[in-house]
Amino acid sequence: MILECKEFPTYLLAELNLKEANLVEAERFKNEMLGLINQGHKQIIVSFKNVAYVDSSFLGALVSSLKYAMSNQADISVVYLNKDIFNLFKLIRMDKVFKVHDNLPEA
Repeated sequence: MILECKEFPTYLLAELNLKEANLVEAERFKNEMLGLINQGHKQIIVSFKNVAYVDSSFLGALVSSLKYAMSNQADISVVYLNKDIFNLFKLIRMDKVFKVHDNLPEA
């Protein structure tokens, strides 16, 4: 499992246990996210705290997970993006698609 999950009263925190979120991990990530949504979790916060690098295939898996979540009346937001990943989110306008939080209390 690449996601370590912690349940809270109003959300599920899914922490990525990866340094590099890339093509090799994208499909597994997507399957784990869809599993969480299918379990009935309505608010999932994905933590990028340990992630130093993200590629386009992994971002595609994240977007695909969000589309699936929305079709199931759920939502996905992200937290703890490093500066480079945050700049990538802004560059490709994913900051308009996902709720991006600096830290958990803000989320």
